[in-house]
Amino acid sequence: MVKIPGNPRSLEIEYAIRDIVLPALELEKQGHQILKLNIGDPNKYDFDTPQFIKDAVTDAMNRGMNGYSPSTGYPEMLDAIVADEASRGTNITVDDIVVTNGVTEALQLIFYAALEPGDEVLIPGPSYPPYNTYVEMMGAKAVEYRTIEEEGWVPDVEDIRSKITGRTKAIAIINPNNPTGALYSGKSLKEVCDLVAEHPGIFIISDEIYNLMTFDEETAPTSRYSGEVPMIVLNGISKIYLAPGWRIGYLAISDPRGDLADIRDGIMRQCRSRLCANSITEYGYLAALMGPRGHIRETMEKLRRRRDLSYRRLNQIDGLSCQNIGGAFYMFPKIECLEQGPWKDDKEFALDLLHSEKVLTVFGSGFGKLYGKDHFRIVILPQEGVLEDAFDRIERFIRRRVDEV
Repeated sequence: MVKIPGNPRSLEIEYAIRDIVLPALELEKQGHQILKLNIGDPNKYDFDTPQFIKDAVTDAMNRGMNGYSPSTGYPEMLDAIVADEASRGTNITVDDIVVTNGVTEALQLIFYAALEPGDEVLIPGPSYPPYNTYVEMMGAKAVEYRTIEEEGWVPDVEDIRSKITGRTKAIAIINPNNPTGALYSGKSLKEVCDLVAEHPGIFIISDEIYNLMTFDEETAPTSRYSGEVPMIVLNGISKIYLAPGWRIGYLAISDPRGDLADIRDGIMRQCRSRLCANSITEYGYLAALMGPRGHIRETMEKLRRRRDLSYRRLNQIDGLSCQNIGGAFYMFPKIECLEQGPWKDDKEFALDLLHSEKVLTVFGSGFGKLYGKDHFRIVILPQEGVLEDAFDRIERFIRRRVDEV
């Protein structure tokens, strides 16, 4: 046998959110029931895609819309995105949009078009793992910038400033944030945009996939503060409209001066070569953008109760501390007791919790080795009774393990 070598970068890919599921599956095969606080999929819990959105997909299918769509998306879909973005102050045209197979494909298109080996992208620390993965696959470098935990995980603008180099190509903003649940204020966004404006040759990636999932304040769109700074906005159907498995989203290029002309061309060339996004679910997203949004209020009312319960319980557990969240449905507790227990790091903590108490979380260093370490991520999507049970188990687990030491 001759072993055929693969791309070594692909062998370094880690995706903590799903990697942690593998040992959980083994436990389930042994007959154990797992309390799952790991995955940001509302439809795995007591949420479902609104019926009118599902009807739009089945109607499109029955009307014979089962072929390829245009590479950038159906014209009516592009018009709906332009209108929706304009309602928040983002000035784009249909020529600036690519409908994608989720935000993850949008990231691939951007990084493949923008990056060369040695380039750098500043990403929030902690951050959603594909930002790191796709940057590194291009031979570029993902540089974590600090977000300030004690201030609700807001960006540390001075830390960003200190990490900008001659190789910096882009700065990513995820707002509301995964994994911390942070909601950035207009002040924070303006500070980041003003900083980028001081450095020509850098553009902003503004991930707004959770933009309508907020608790106490509305999300301020980055475009409100970006001025002439080049920016690419990301959004999709997965979270707000409760259809994560449909894999449909978009990227929108806001580029007043034409700084992104080459990157735009590279994105569009890739877009044509991969044919199109999911043509049927495009019609579902179209219906979502143009239809009623009462389900968002209902979703957030449920999540508010679960957020308040989770915040209270986590901060009552000796050995943990947790910031409250302003948006999305994640919490990112700090393991204050890590050195008091038998664990060498947060991954060992999460695996021990899984095997000991059958509670599945995600280890924080999977979201960034620098600023994610010593934490773990949970989702607040389960019903209150499940959350109460999980927190009881976590509390018992920490108390027992610390006492054993």
